[in-house]
Amino acid sequence: MQLWSDGFYATPGLHWDGKRMKGHPFFYFAYGAAVSEVVIDTLTGEWKLLRADVLHDVGRSLNPAVDVGQVEGAFIQGMGWLTTEELVWHPQTGKLTTHAPSTYKIPTANDCPPVFNVRLFEGDNYEDSIHRSKAVGEPPLLLPFSVFFAIRDAVSAAGEHRMNPPLQAPATSEAILRAVEAVQGHTG
Repeated sequence: MQLWSDGFYATPGLHWDGKRMKGHPFFYFAYGAAVSEVVIDTLTGEWKLLRADVLHDVGRSLNPAVDVGQVEGAFIQGMGWLTTEELVWHPQTGKLTTHAPSTYKIPTANDCPPVFNVRLFEGDNYEDSIHRSKAVGEPPLLLPFSVFFAIRDAVSAAGEHRMNPPLQAPATSEAILRAVEAVQGHTG
């Protein structure tokens, strides 16, 4: 006797022709924009997010308070992904050594900026979603690229914008310090 059940759902109307690069690959798109202001310490590589202004497209919000919280949470989670959550592999075994919050730094309340403005862009979602809403939990995860690029620009400024900083995500304090040293040592 089967003690479980399963089901499958295929979103109607989705199709994509990879050769012609045409089609309708997603049910709808959720858009967002963010601007971030940071300060870096050129002696230690430490940094601080001073301000973040975020706008996220939610279609018709079902609960604006919950949606703002989802955007805030995804933003801070994404900021951690781009700045502190470094993957470190053991040189002999190849095992991932930073596999849990006990082995890498995740953002805390202290990492939230003192000025954190989140606005919901409400517009019609023309697709037949639940009450014309749009996804709000995962799409804002990419908005903190504004933090990464603000850090990168601050590093560039430390070298008077003479070169593109050698900085990749995650922009850890150590990576920022190495990038600062590289741009300050560059003579053009």
